[in-house]
Amino acid sequence: MIIDKKISKYIVFCEDSIRNSLKKIESNKAKTVFAVTEDNRILGVLTDGDFRRWILDDSIQDHDLSLKVESIINRNFKYLHVNESPDRIRQSLSQTISILPLIDDHFKLQSVARIGSEEISIGDFVLDESSPSFIIAEIGNNHNGDFELAKKLVDLAKKSGADCAKFQMRDLLSLYNNQGNVNDASEDLGSQYTLDLLNKFQLSNEELFKLFDYCKELEILPLCTPWDEKSFNALEDYGMEAYKIASADFTNHEFIKLVATSGKPLICSTGMTNESEIVNTVKVLQEVGAQYILLHCNSTYPAPFKDINLSYLKRLKDIGNCLVGYSGHERGYHIPLASIALGAKVIEKHFTVDKTMEGNDHKVSLLPDEFKEMVIGIRQVEDSLGEARNRIITQGELMNRETLGKSLVCNQEILVGEVILSNMITTRSPGKGLAPYFKKDLIGKVAKRNFSKGDFFFPSDLSETAIEIKNNYSFTRPWGLPVRFHDINSMVKLSSMKLVEFHLSYKDLELNISDFLSGTYDVDFVVHTPELFEGDHLLDLCSNDESYRQQSIKHMQRVIDVTKSLKVFFPKMQSNPLIVTNVGGFSNDYFLPNSDKTKLYENYFQSLKELNLDGVEIIPQTMPPFPWHFGGQRYHNLFMSFEDIQYYCEKYKIRVCLDISHSKLACNQFHWSFTDFIEKISPYIAHMHVVDASGVDGEGLQIGEGEIDFFQLARLLRESSPKASFIPEIWQGHKNQGEGFWVALSRLEKFNF
Repeated sequence: MIIDKKISKYIVFCEDSIRNSLKKIESNKAKTVFAVTEDNRILGVLTDGDFRRWILDDSIQDHDLSLKVESIINRNFKYLHVNESPDRIRQSLSQTISILPLIDDHFKLQSVARIGSEEISIGDFVLDESSPSFIIAEIGNNHNGDFELAKKLVDLAKKSGADCAKFQMRDLLSLYNNQGNVNDASEDLGSQYTLDLLNKFQLSNEELFKLFDYCKELEILPLCTPWDEKSFNALEDYGMEAYKIASADFTNHEFIKLVATSGKPLICSTGMTNESEIVNTVKVLQEVGAQYILLHCNSTYPAPFKDINLSYLKRLKDIGNCLVGYSGHERGYHIPLASIALGAKVIEKHFTVDKTMEGNDHKVSLLPDEFKEMVIGIRQVEDSLGEARNRIITQGELMNRETLGKSLVCNQEILVGEVILSNMITTRSPGKGLAPYFKKDLIGKVAKRNFSKGDFFFPSDLSETAIEIKNNYSFTRPWGLPVRFHDINSMVKLSSMKLVEFHLSYKDLELNISDFLSGTYDVDFVVHTPELFEGDHLLDLCSNDESYRQQSIKHMQRVIDVTKSLKVFFPKMQSNPLIVTNVGGFSNDYFLPNSDKTKLYENYFQSLKELNLDGVEIIPQTMPPFPWHFGGQRYHNLFMSFEDIQYYCEKYKIRVCLDISHSKLACNQFHWSFTDFIEKISPYIAHMHVVDASGVDGEGLQIGEGEIDFFQLARLLRESSPKASFIPEIWQGHKNQGEGFWVALSRLEKFNF
């Protein structure tokens, strides 16, 4: 049982519409809302089941969702008084009644009791089994009584990636038996040392409240450990979002009961306790209906690695039937990383700017750079955990499998209608065709196309039907296909496309174009800049490394010059050819802060000034969060958010290439609305790469095999960007005369793209 005093997610006003009430029902896991008057008196309840019964009631003539919710609420509901005993409340909950309103003498809703769940809300953070861990920078008293140092620690904690900055509050007069007298000669040595530090280094309550306000300004959650009743009352008056229970108070049941009256989540450290004490405290937490998280902890400074017993996390979870975490006092940060793999959802580590400062906590604290490395490591471990399911090939592995793998290859000429025999097949690298284990399926098939020696076999060679290629497609916007110099002549003959997009490699820049292009072409053309150049140089026109940026500019100018030289083959083009470019701005280990991104954007537009752009138009490509660079993955930072794209397109009067797959992945990663994204950047789209996507890095998928709603997308783009051209950019779509592209075009035609 949990008693939840954060009731806003459970209430609607009687005047609200049924439609808005349904949205509230969907947003809370209880699937229940309580209808209240403006002065918070409860009139009735509406559950998901109540609504379904109403909508299915044939005797009701008008199921109008704009009606007031009070017209369909259940006014005969069970409730209890807010002062009812925890046992009575617990006994009233059941499988059929999973949530109960708790009301006062005036029938006003004060809180709700619900059957316990492992979901805990702390401020804007929602913690559950699938959420990222909540990372606390325990500043405690490491400010050593200096308010400005405390603010600096908050600044650094935020920059280091902490979700929370935590402090401690004590009223020494009421906390200590000797009223905090540092000169009490009868005190033990350890107590004297601690009292001396506390008397010297405590901040006043008013200073702590100012620090909490400062945390909120920086958008880092402030939390605090109350060490006594007076401190708890002060923090409650301030409006603390949750409370940390120190290990020293974990067996202080009366104090825990007091703090639990707040109805706010309790994060409880279990240092200095044995298992029977943990079990007893858990019983207390459950009896009072507290929302709690248990932290495994060894309260030694520093804790010997042999004593940490990190495996106990699993046992702690079983005992508490709750989320668990780790509060560490050991040296370094490798133990917190390991705790993530064992299920820790909260990590607490001490934080300082100088480990040599006076005070025991400094010695076991992390410096800002160390804390930042820990946060990065935690997020990497979280990403790596995945879930227990069938082994699948990841996108990066697919890329490397093609480069390093092997395929079935034809070792002689085979004509249409011939039966494919074993001796006609061999195995060769690279792995861009059928995998070798398909050989038994291929033997005995009738060839549907002519094969030359060295041709690869493809999945379509196992199919009974041929891929459909139409001469005309019913698109209302210009469309085309990706081509290389060596295949343009064959590709343009297959259908009446309006443009081609040259996907260049750095080797193509060295070729004599006239050896491949003959005569002129009645289509437009676009050029896609290579990402990789000789010497493993990844194009980065945004680099802060000036020599690297200049090298990228030289490579980019070569692409521009080749683009200009192509114009003679395309005499009917009426506008400057577009050059699609991944401009750079990637990082190796983490996403960059906005301040760093601003400088990279400035570098890019400086690079444009240094290029000879006469007769061409460079259009940056919208980017995914985790770009694949030849089988490896990085972090991208530029041309991802619609705010950035809008701002820089307006400021510098540029347009972009919308890569639909890339932008869907970015929206998935950062929880943006894909519909909003498309609507906002539509005015700036010059050209599009159309392709499906899944997750945060599953790009290049065939149309309809990912997560994108192409019906809705097509409608949006018809309305807001009707003239932008497109190509299907299916990964490996060029194989077997563009087989993947033709499939994509057929599917897009059905969506009226």
